[in-house]
Amino acid sequence: MGSVTLDKIYHAAYVLKSVARKTDLIKATSLSTEGDLYLKTENLQVTGSFKVRGAYYKMSQLTEEEKKKGVIASSAGNHAQGVALAAKENGIPCVICMPDGAPISKVEATKSYGAKVCLVKGAYDDAYDYACELQEKEGYTFIHPFNDPEVVAGQGTIGLEILDQMPDVDVVLVPVGGGGLISGIAYVIKSLRPECKVYGVQAAGAPSMEQSVKKQEAITLDSVSTFADGIAVKHPGDLTYELVSRYVDGIVTVTDDETACAVLALMEKQKLVTEGAGAVSVAAAMFGKIDLKGKKVVCLLSGGNIDVNILSRVITRGLVMTGRNSTLTLQLEDKPGQLKDVSEIISRCGGNVVRVHYNQSDANMAITSCYLTVSMETRDKAQVEEIKRELSKAGFQLISNQ
Repeated sequence: MGSVTLDKIYHAAYVLKSVARKTDLIKATSLSTEGDLYLKTENLQVTGSFKVRGAYYKMSQLTEEEKKKGVIASSAGNHAQGVALAAKENGIPCVICMPDGAPISKVEATKSYGAKVCLVKGAYDDAYDYACELQEKEGYTFIHPFNDPEVVAGQGTIGLEILDQMPDVDVVLVPVGGGGLISGIAYVIKSLRPECKVYGVQAAGAPSMEQSVKKQEAITLDSVSTFADGIAVKHPGDLTYELVSRYVDGIVTVTDDETACAVLALMEKQKLVTEGAGAVSVAAAMFGKIDLKGKKVVCLLSGGNIDVNILSRVITRGLVMTGRNSTLTLQLEDKPGQLKDVSEIISRCGGNVVRVHYNQSDANMAITSCYLTVSMETRDKAQVEEIKRELSKAGFQLISNQ
């Protein structure tokens, strides 16, 4: 398979000069109170993610014979677009196998670069297995999304850029799926600035690398469950597992709710759109997964290709998690003026009622009672707690809070 070297990564940086952007490093003062936070904006990269770096560099190293036969890849979306763009630029026939649950926006974007797309039932690993079958049958060159030294070298160019933009960086937080991104970045940073800590961040519903490092062997998960589809990988690469074990200081996980909060915060406070996989590094910083106090921290935003159909749900979940949207259910005596009294208390505390539902037919309540469900816009969780206290003081019985 070959190996990853600094020479190879420097060569990749040279090859990618005309293709990949040197993405900005943006200061983010309002996302965390612990560290001095900066965002490496690969969500603004060509095709909307870092993947174009590794895919393009790998394809630049193919022989003319290999280029003529064509390439094949498997991807949840971002690697697909990187491979498709590189193939188009080089006039290479290209087939992409994608899981059938991949966002429509990513499928259509891949097709727009001229690639032939095969949708495969299941998760990324199922698409990978089918791509391997086709590669064997048709003689394509397989462009692996992470378990390949050329691909890792291409992703490692981000590490060179980070050190160029911030030579005194203390901590780098990197999203992890199969491990190609963090392998390249960690190799560069530990080679050139060994005192800098590099941490990986995975979705709690797809912790394949975190579990592999813990068990000291590359394991395969039975299933994965996360809206961060770009890092929903059952099995890390053998090459990337070895590199992560050697060069990465630790792997942490974040929940989908925490990731949703990060997506919302990045949109509101930084005016940046990220997909779930791209926001997990910020979620780790926001929710204190790693001690960042007094440190210069770079969070890598690995991609911005979020499906617009899921974006509204992610935002809603983020609003609920941060106390910006809240729903209270009260048991009331069924008599005139109750709704008026409840809404006056909420208004006095600064909340805004957006929806009311009245129910007097529940078999579990007293005949003279009713349930009142009130949805509110609020400032934060502290304000929700204030409203609940004031309602309780006024004699209202709280049944549930969402």
